[in-house]
Amino acid sequence: MKKFLKELYGAGILFFYYTKWFIAIGWPILRFGLEYKDNIYMDILWLWCIILIIKDFIYRFVLKKKHCNC
Repeated sequence: MKKFLKELYGAGILFFYYTKWFIAIGWPILRFGLEYKDNIYMDILWLWCIILIIKDFIYRFVLKKKHCNC
């Protein structure tokens, strides 16, 4: 069971690492530009991708500057 959870966690990391930008940009285009129907699961996935993108910016720009001795 522990091995399965590690594999699931790794697959989730890879999935969101490579698809978060496509989902974050593409889902609003599909909903408002092409008038797709509401889908609560895609809305939650889109929100999660936005949170991950914000986290990446915080780690890359805000926290990196605190530890930089420039």
